[in-house]
Amino acid sequence: MTASATDWQQANDAYLGAALAWLLLRLRRLEEAGQPVPAPPPAPPPPAQPAAAAPPSFRDRLWSRAATEPSALPVFLALPPASEAVTEEQIAEAAAAMSSAAEADPPPALVLLTQRLGLSRFEREVLLLCAALELDTRVAALCARAQDDPARPYPTFALALALFDDPAWDVLSPEGPLRRWRLIEINQPGSQPLTTSPLRADERIVNYLKGLNYLDDRLAMFLQPLEPTDDAELPPSQQAAVDSVVRRLERTAPGRRLPVVQLVGPDASSKQDVAGRTAAVLGLHLYRLPAELIPAQAGELETLARLVQREAALWPFALYIEANDIDRSSPAEGQAPPLGRFLARSNGLFFLDVQDVRPELGEAGEGAFALDVGKPTLDEQRGAWESALGEASPVSPSLLAGQFSLSLAAIRRIAREALAEPAEDEGELHHRLWDASRAVSRPRLDALAQRVDPKATWEDIVLPEKQEILLRQIASQVAERARVYGDWGFAERQNRGLGINALFTGDSGTGKTMAAEVIANELRLSLYRIDLSAVVNKYIGETEKRLRRLFDAAEDGGAILFFDEADALFGKRSEVKDSHDRYANIEINYLLQRIESYRGLAILATNMRNALDTAFLRRLRFIVEFPTQGKAERREIWRRVFPSATPTENLDLDHLARLNLKGGDISNIAMNAAFLAARAGTPVTMPLVLAAARTELEKLKLPINSDDLAWSAPVEATA
Repeated sequence: MTASATDWQQANDAYLGAALAWLLLRLRRLEEAGQPVPAPPPAPPPPAQPAAAAPPSFRDRLWSRAATEPSALPVFLALPPASEAVTEEQIAEAAAAMSSAAEADPPPALVLLTQRLGLSRFEREVLLLCAALELDTRVAALCARAQDDPARPYPTFALALALFDDPAWDVLSPEGPLRRWRLIEINQPGSQPLTTSPLRADERIVNYLKGLNYLDDRLAMFLQPLEPTDDAELPPSQQAAVDSVVRRLERTAPGRRLPVVQLVGPDASSKQDVAGRTAAVLGLHLYRLPAELIPAQAGELETLARLVQREAALWPFALYIEANDIDRSSPAEGQAPPLGRFLARSNGLFFLDVQDVRPELGEAGEGAFALDVGKPTLDEQRGAWESALGEASPVSPSLLAGQFSLSLAAIRRIAREALAEPAEDEGELHHRLWDASRAVSRPRLDALAQRVDPKATWEDIVLPEKQEILLRQIASQVAERARVYGDWGFAERQNRGLGINALFTGDSGTGKTMAAEVIANELRLSLYRIDLSAVVNKYIGETEKRLRRLFDAAEDGGAILFFDEADALFGKRSEVKDSHDRYANIEINYLLQRIESYRGLAILATNMRNALDTAFLRRLRFIVEFPTQGKAERREIWRRVFPSATPTENLDLDHLARLNLKGGDISNIAMNAAFLAARAGTPVTMPLVLAAARTELEKLKLPINSDDLAWSAPVEATA
């Protein structure tokens, strides 16, 4: 039966008090051995007394004091007066008291440290001597007298070699536990010998011996606690990953390095859940370490590795290392990357958060143990929505699970917040859940692409009937994909081709971007325009890495990806003539594979359809041609282009429709005419619109027909 925290602290105090008493007595004896102590004057014979009990022994006095002062730290014991010589019996009694206190369960801190860091008896006594300087003010004076030098009120290796039994010279070795684990600090100025240099116990170690256990503050700048996101059980797919890691670790032979556990996949939240639950099963704390914080300088890296390994023994923890963004390029000749060197110089349980398997990072110990970790499955997410919303919920769990890929913790949080306030009707609750789910993925995507706030609706866009039917089909397939893929079993028969990809082709200004906004507005989904300058990178492999992050983040949030000017990215593969052609073709090949496996809606827009690789066309489910608007379409666009709040007066739509302009050009003219009207303080009139049209035609270098831009107000308008 183990003791409570209070009982253990009292037992640790008793052990530390006995150890200090034993040490002080040995220091006194060493001092007395150097200079004889004068004999005390003879005492008068005591009067005759009846037989009495023997006086309490040294050990009895020690334990009685510990019982009356349980909170004292440490338990101080009065030394024999200076006139009395220290006897071997007193030292033996103190040693026996220390041995008895060491049998507590759990053991005292110094005993635990000795076991975990592999200290010998002599090394433990040296550490006690150094720590005693911080625990008892009498130690400094005793050290000076024992070394017969008032200028040395501190412990030294020379003092330890003379003070304790069975001394060992290997305690001076840099690879010995005392120096390797930074248990003591050595101040060796100039040419002073190592044996006479001042020794001091590390502050963290002194506090540990007193019973104060915490993570070394020198690691605070590197490590951050990784608290579990949810106390609920993990889904079966992730719990299986936890069980697999635990079984693999249990098979590791005692004394061997633990394997590096590589958690592979794009979802950091799920990987943190698996690592956190594994650490909890093993009784470990979990800390996060970004790989970019690992120092490259050899000395700093060695110090960090040793502190981490020491702290793992004193404050058992596992490390979750975020290694997604570390450079995979070849390091300098003869030098491993910092993360690889850190893993080789450390020993402990390390979880690596990586996108792909990194075999070069598992060379230490038993190698790398790679495990694929992903979001909960579709069925698990659907079950989580059903459990969180309740059986009587009007919102379809299948619809939410099919559109958004979320962790169970995120699902529970979203449902809890949405149900916290009463909703007026089913539609409001559905929109509340939908918008909250959509917002979860925004932070990741906002860093990778430009978010577009969709405002256009079906009432704003003017298209021929054929094109409008295709756009509505795209929207309906995105809305119903959960039913077709999941409930109707299409996802069980194939892995690829489950995304909905569309190509919008046509001249600039024919409505491609507006059509993407209309679909996003209809589906209440986020729309992201892909900025090629933020995706394409001249360094080999960087473009594919960025595209992968983009697609993964968009899949989780059900976002719509809009690749404007797609021909710049999805161009035709060329004949390989040099290394540039080879790597350009590799990028296109990756896009071909990723666009086919993407499970969301991706829209490619281009006015150069022939520049696209034909392999892309085969993978597209929809191709929507946006023709140049005819006179009827232009008249309808002019009718809708001005917002209802804009004051207009006597606009001749038939006359304006004669202008051979595209929808985007008409939108620019309408806005410029509105500014002219605002400046003049009048409604938008035909002269102002035609003046803006002339400016637009001149800008586009288009032929100008004076008759189309001439305007004479009708008689009734003039009157």
